[in-house]
Amino acid sequence: MIFVSFKRDTIVANLQHIITQCQKADRKAQQELYTLLAPKLYGTCLRYTNASTDAEDLLQEAFIKIFCNFSSFKADGHIEAWARRITVNVILEAFRKKKMLEYSIDYVDHGNLSNNNSINVIESLSLQELTKVINSLPEGKRVVFNLYVIEGYSHKEIADMLSISEGTSKSQLSKAKEMLAEILKPRMT
Repeated sequence: MIFVSFKRDTIVANLQHIITQCQKADRKAQQELYTLLAPKLYGTCLRYTNASTDAEDLLQEAFIKIFCNFSSFKADGHIEAWARRITVNVILEAFRKKKMLEYSIDYVDHGNLSNNNSINVIESLSLQELTKVINSLPEGKRVVFNLYVIEGYSHKEIADMLSISEGTSKSQLSKAKEMLAEILKPRMT
């Protein structure tokens, strides 16, 4: 038990050293931070795009922003959460620039994934299968679905981030759920 505690303390101290050095724009420390965070942040990027090349581009753009804005990181926060928020903002900015979001005017509840069969089907999917199913959604619906279900933002927050109405956010989520239910329907029988 002492060994595990010692190892954890060493990892935390090493991460703190990396962060301190990144704040001084140390290239070696930036590479170390990239190595630590890139796999998780790449997964975040991949959830929003259909192509690995797009996810890689977004990841690179996110790290540029992370390293350029390191002075705004507060040492009392968690570096991974801070970097993830920047990454999501980079992704959303890319979607806004390309006007890739599809908007709907009214919120209509077209279906949900809250019945027991759907939950069982979702739980039976591997992470890779679930990512593939989510990535099959049209981009606007996928973005809102990821922000609401995966990232945990409220419809108001999503509306503010995407410059859309709350009703549009709700509609996109509802339609995404409907589409996912259709995709998963064969597995529910």
